[in-house]
Amino acid sequence: MDLEGAEATQAWAARLASVLRAGDVLILTGELGAGKTTFTQGLGAGLGVREGIISPTFVISRIHPSLVERSDGTGGSDGSGGSDRGGPDLVHVDAYRLGSVGELSDLDLDATVDRSVTVVEWGRGLAESLAGWPDDPDASWLDIELIRATGSGEPGDAGTRADAEAGTIITDFSDEDGTGADETRTAVVLGYGPRWAEVELPAEPSCSPPSPF
Repeated sequence: MDLEGAEATQAWAARLASVLRAGDVLILTGELGAGKTTFTQGLGAGLGVREGIISPTFVISRIHPSLVERSDGTGGSDGSGGSDRGGPDLVHVDAYRLGSVGELSDLDLDATVDRSVTVVEWGRGLAESLAGWPDDPDASWLDIELIRATGSGEPGDAGTRADAEAGTIITDFSDEDGTGADETRTAVVLGYGPRWAEVELPAEPSCSPPSPF
């Protein structure tokens, strides 16, 4: 699927948000300018969280509370009281400066992962632990790599390569955190674990559960 510009990128991410639920972990990879923050903004819009998503580079992680009301009409309006909200929060993490799973654990993300959708930029090889890998046989996560058409890398250059046998969806789109707003990008989405075995993601086939790494 071809998507042109940041608006289309955000729309695609918002559609992806429709199949997400609390506890889902997304590992987001892509070189500078690949559109990671733009993607996350669309995801946040689709989830119905508080606006203002920017790169978490300097604070490492940000929590964007859900504004979705519960089915009984309560919760969500003031963005407080996680258990009272009708939708998951969005936790946005930048792991670029983190060197180990231990440093990631120090952020205490385990305290929010069950009630949130957690997006970890540059998290490949680290953030799988948030989903319970390798101890939990049901550990599941999405690995999403954004590739610029004019970039220098091939899929997988930005961090440890995800398992080539994972279910793969390829979506061409353009976007941006900076220049080149209209250049084409490719999103490669790899679904790990039983959570994604039966889920049909926006654009083409569903993911299948591989053996991690």
